[in-house]
Amino acid sequence: MKSRISMVVGVILIFVAGMSFGLNAKTPKTDYSEDIQIIRTYTDVLKLVEDNYVEPTDPKKLLYGSLRGLLSSLDPYSTFFTPEEFKEFTSETQGEFGGLGMEVTMENNKLLVVSPIEDTPAFKAGIKPGDWIVEIDGEPTDKMTLFQAVKKMRGKPGTKVTLTIFRKGVEKPFKVELVRDLIKVKSVKTKELENGKIGYIRLTQFQENSAEEFEKALKSFKNKEGIIIDLRNNPGGLLTSAVSIADMLLPKGKLIVYTQGRDPKNKEEFYSQSEPVVDKKIPIAVIVNKGSASASEILTGALKDNNRAIIVGDTTFGKASVQTLIPLPDGSGVKLTVAHYYTPNGNLIMNKGITPDIIVKVSEEEEAERAKAEREAKMNGKEVEIKDPQLEAAINAIKILNFAKKLN
Repeated sequence: MKSRISMVVGVILIFVAGMSFGLNAKTPKTDYSEDIQIIRTYTDVLKLVEDNYVEPTDPKKLLYGSLRGLLSSLDPYSTFFTPEEFKEFTSETQGEFGGLGMEVTMENNKLLVVSPIEDTPAFKAGIKPGDWIVEIDGEPTDKMTLFQAVKKMRGKPGTKVTLTIFRKGVEKPFKVELVRDLIKVKSVKTKELENGKIGYIRLTQFQENSAEEFEKALKSFKNKEGIIIDLRNNPGGLLTSAVSIADMLLPKGKLIVYTQGRDPKNKEEFYSQSEPVVDKKIPIAVIVNKGSASASEILTGALKDNNRAIIVGDTTFGKASVQTLIPLPDGSGVKLTVAHYYTPNGNLIMNKGITPDIIVKVSEEEEAERAKAEREAKMNGKEVEIKDPQLEAAINAIKILNFAKKLN
């Protein structure tokens, strides 16, 4: 009996042959011989596996596995989903779920922490940007897809999960036990600094309601001598939210960000549509670090390139890719990178990040000490003065800009 894979071989070859020989006579001939050879090699290997592997194989499982490998070979953000995975991935959430609270990605078959989200189990446990998660409950992550890893870390609030972490500078991997919680993050937090002279806005994520919350905070700081926007360890979120917030800070008609891919339809330009919420003379400082990614970098790049803010801290993560979801006939789907986004000056920051105007690096030890002090202060409900070199540098930058403004 002819195998199902053999039938697949025939169908694919007939399809490709149809493309090469069924063209209009006026259309220039295209040589598909190399493509046909690649497909033959692919299907030959599938048949070899089906006929000779030590155990019986499932053709669909083999096909899905090969498609997963195909997508993952492109970049860390392109992914193939089985029908079950695609349904779960695209299903609507209520903005909250049982999990650990961190942005992760796959890089070279390794699970990388982009950033923990403030006030979540991952943040409280001291998980850091750049950590590699090598095991989840003792199961190696190098054989998992990104979706499988995320699914394994999610679960019922109150249940435990153990992560094995490899951290640069630490001699060997170590285990961290976390308790899953309901992840519902307040994305905008505010306070006043320097005896009420400077307004401080902390953005932890770019969610659906972040722009509305940010606008309220911004309006309350309209009469301050300066505003600090803290984007440290902000893994990103909605592009529309980042664009809306940039719109509040830039003069009307300024380019915020643009996207560009091979397909012309993936080229989009985003401009500020209205006048800024606060006076353009009020100095703004933005604090970033290596955990600031994606939408955080869009906002940072827009303010930096339009000379609206001074950027303080460490180089950002460097994620500048745009993905689209494509459903397939059998219920499976693909998340494919179709474009990159560029800052207003035309900079592609993919894998490079944005370098601050004032570089203030913080060591792992200093960052851990600051995070611990913040957690203890929150648990005790007290306002404690915590040493924060990057925040201090941002405050000094505001003071210098105000001094320069007076001289002019």
